[in-house]
Amino acid sequence: MHPAAAATWAADDTLTAIYLGEYWSLVRLAVLLVHDLPTAEDVVQDTFIATQSNWPRLRDREKAPAYLRCSVVNRSLSVLRHRAVVDKHAPRPLPDEPSAETEAITALERSAVIDALRGLPERQREALVLRYYADLSEADIAEAMGISKGAVKTHAARGIAALKSALEQEGFTPGLRR
Repeated sequence: MHPAAAATWAADDTLTAIYLGEYWSLVRLAVLLVHDLPTAEDVVQDTFIATQSNWPRLRDREKAPAYLRCSVVNRSLSVLRHRAVVDKHAPRPLPDEPSAETEAITALERSAVIDALRGLPERQREALVLRYYADLSEADIAEAMGISKGAVKTHAARGIAALKSALEQEGFTPGLRR
């Protein structure tokens, strides 16, 4: 047998024995570093392949398990560096956009609310618009409408009740609060 072929055969036998004895401990080591079993298994497999091709350069064959552990650590760190670069340059996701269906339903509900608002008496409509659209306080609404705060509460409560009733008749379940 040619000496190079004999060395390759010896490397294969030795690495097979190491593989059978050390594979899972090397995978556990890699998992601790990369936090991912499939990636850890890939790291260990790649390490064995690289070790097999570099076998002639390995000076002390007895230190092959230690060499493999060191290689697994180095490859795991390379994986982590690669992940960091990928994460750093990953495209940022676009902000969530509502679906066309959601927008259509919202527009339909909005038009139903506007139609129901139009059907309210003027003072109730005015109180609700100033409160929920303009976000004014009861005191500010009272001043704007020229009425008391108690009257604002009454108009708003009656307006909400009438809106709720009108929207329920249309099949909507409004989220209006009193």
